[in-house]
Amino acid sequence: MPIIEIRGHKYEVDEDGFLQSPEAWNDEVACDFATTEGIASLTEDHWKVVRYMRSYWQENNSVPLARKLCKETGFTLQQLYDLFPSGPVNGACKLAGLSKPPSCA
Repeated sequence: MPIIEIRGHKYEVDEDGFLQSPEAWNDEVACDFATTEGIASLTEDHWKVVRYMRSYWQENNSVPLARKLCKETGFTLQQLYDLFPSGPVNGACKLAGLSKPPSCA
C-alpha cells in the first residue's frame, strides 16, 4: 500500500488515497485529508457530516448512500457537493478515514 505524507504526517492509503486503517482516524487526520480534497478548513457543517459518517460506519460497518446522508444531516445534495467537491459520499468518507465506498467505484 502507498504511504502519503500530509503536513508532516504519514498515512497508509489505498490507490485512491483513502486511509487504510479507519481505527487510526482522529480529527487531525480529517484536517490533513481535507487538504487533499481542496478544502482549506473544516467548518461546523463539514464536521457534522464527517461525524455522522463515522457514527454510521461504526454502527453498520458500511457507509450510507447519499439519500440517507441528506436525510440524516439535513443538507441538500447540492449543499453536500458544495462541502465535498469530490462527491458527498466519496469526499466525506475520505475525511472520515473510511474506505472508498463501493457505490463510488
